[in-house]
Amino acid sequence: MNEVTIRPKRVAPIIASIVGVLLLGFLWVLITANPNTTDDADSPLLGQPAPAVVTTTLNDEEFVLSRRKGSWVVFNFFNSTCVPCVAEHPELVAFSEREKAAANPAEMYTVINDDNDASVRAFFEKNGGDWQKIRDADGAISVAFGVAKVPETWIIDPNGYVRLRIAGQLSPGLLDEQLGLLKTQFGS
Repeated sequence: MNEVTIRPKRVAPIIASIVGVLLLGFLWVLITANPNTTDDADSPLLGQPAPAVVTTTLNDEEFVLSRRKGSWVVFNFFNSTCVPCVAEHPELVAFSEREKAAANPAEMYTVINDDNDASVRAFFEKNGGDWQKIRDADGAISVAFGVAKVPETWIIDPNGYVRLRIAGQLSPGLLDEQLGLLKTQFGS
């Protein structure tokens, strides 16, 4: 009786070679792929009415987003321990100062993401930023906007429609540029 035996020593190099070729192919695709050069991020909310937001500010005042109709609104989702949030903060402070001098200034709000009041207060006392901070105690606002991770910045037009989502740290001047484009496109 003849027995056929598979010799693992001969199969292993073939499998290793196939895996190696596949990994090299994957690496080639990563190296030659065109990077995303836009700073905005897609979202099913773009062009849609903003989610309902009813919460409180860090000063224990009621905040209702629908009452902001008639104003451009900028939401910046933030955590005081988030490194990119800390890095972009000077840009947000400068943006807020420039907006105060604008004819039709946008209203700036920080949405507190998974953080405590004391840490947020200490951060803003140390780093500036006199705009309102709103609580997202149960994460419902972040979920409604589909925030993947902080920082994320959203712009809502005076009619209450979501117009822009910027995922990640803001680059210098980006928020001014994008808001200016939106005001031109959708009216100030």
